[in-house]
Amino acid sequence: MVSIRTNKFYLPLLILVIAISTSCQQGKPTDNQIDSGYVSQTPKPDWLKAANLYEVNVRQYTPEGTFNAFATHLPRLRAMGVDILWFMPVTPIGTINRKGTLGSYYSVSNYSAINPEYGTLDDFKSLVNKAHDLGMKVIIDWVANHTAWDHQWLKTNPEFYYRDQKGNFTPPHNTDWLDVVQLEYANKNLWDAMIGEMRFWLTEANIDGFRCDVAYMVPVEFWNKARTELEKVKPIFMLAEADHPELKEFAFNAGYSWTSHHAMNRIAKGEDDVSALDKYYFDENMGNYPAGTFKINFIDNHDENSWAGTVFERLGKAMPAFAVLTATAPGMPLIYSGQEAGLSKRLEFFEKDEIDWTDLKYEDFFKTLLQLKKENKALWNGVEGGNMLRINTGNDKNVLAFMRKKDKNRVLVVLNLSPDPAKIQLASETLFAGKYRDLFSSENLRIRNIHKLELDGWAYKVYVSR
Repeated sequence: MVSIRTNKFYLPLLILVIAISTSCQQGKPTDNQIDSGYVSQTPKPDWLKAANLYEVNVRQYTPEGTFNAFATHLPRLRAMGVDILWFMPVTPIGTINRKGTLGSYYSVSNYSAINPEYGTLDDFKSLVNKAHDLGMKVIIDWVANHTAWDHQWLKTNPEFYYRDQKGNFTPPHNTDWLDVVQLEYANKNLWDAMIGEMRFWLTEANIDGFRCDVAYMVPVEFWNKARTELEKVKPIFMLAEADHPELKEFAFNAGYSWTSHHAMNRIAKGEDDVSALDKYYFDENMGNYPAGTFKINFIDNHDENSWAGTVFERLGKAMPAFAVLTATAPGMPLIYSGQEAGLSKRLEFFEKDEIDWTDLKYEDFFKTLLQLKKENKALWNGVEGGNMLRINTGNDKNVLAFMRKKDKNRVLVVLNLSPDPAKIQLASETLFAGKYRDLFSSENLRIRNIHKLELDGWAYKVYVSR
């Protein structure tokens, strides 16, 4: 959902002490863990370690806009390397104060029902089963911060909602989300009701987790309790639409990498250089998550596409290079509906606006990256993967080069993040020398302690040890 994000960082001292104490009891984090100083206690299903993520916009995916129509794409997505399908909200959309003709996906009028435009609950169950049969997991978008104005709770449980000084229900604070009404988490009965609604989807539809909309606008303590209760049903994946480390201590496995995303947008427009990514990856932000959790890397999602611009508007010719970065840097890569078809229009958010699947021009490109991610331990998620080690290039303001390694697996990435050709010299006594395969050309080569190459503007190389 389009949101006003905050940079505030709250970390209760007591939780920090407990986390550090537990970290000491379990032993010092390995070289491949994020050196944040504390270890997450969030449960972690084993299938997360090498997984990647694909966001599904059911409304716009097919002419029919239904679960059954989308299901025909499952084999293609699995062949492309998709592991986890994230469905934007599948629940009914409110009609009071609705925006546009069809309304916002994030205006939920019933937490335990299916949007009839998409089909039936049985249709969704069938879709989940088909995904599971293909080896994929399914998570759904969860909107815990607010509901539609015609949600039944406004009549049956008005105490679940925030009221202003005049006693009126209101939209979420400091937003223009006039089609929804703010919930009040000071009421602990709301906590139990909301957890019960989430549990419904685990027990009835057998989904595998939740992507939680504007998670930072809901109390951390609620999420901690929700994760504890939901984990009693089955192991799940919890993704927060937030970049707040405290959410990852006990509740969430992953959050959004907004800082690197916005840096990529600025670099592509010539408003910044590679130092913005160096600052993020090596100086500041990569170490602020509890060890064992990770960030979601992306160049597109539903908010960015509809409100900030397509990947081609924002990144232009730099799009492939930054896609390579999102798939090879620490974290889990995310692909949005239509990226593999070169989605070049802003999809309408409140109306029907189909994706054009005529030419899957980038499907092989993303398949190559996703398969590498799955097969090479150096690129796995969180503590399962390798550290990101910066390599000097002789042109570090324009070129980002790094190595990730785990056990015998090594991946060397060189990105020219400028529009101009670059002469590059990589130098290291022991770090990267060895035999490699060029990921995209399949050429075999030996790289010495000093490796020279030239890259055109926005060009890239990915070398995989062999």
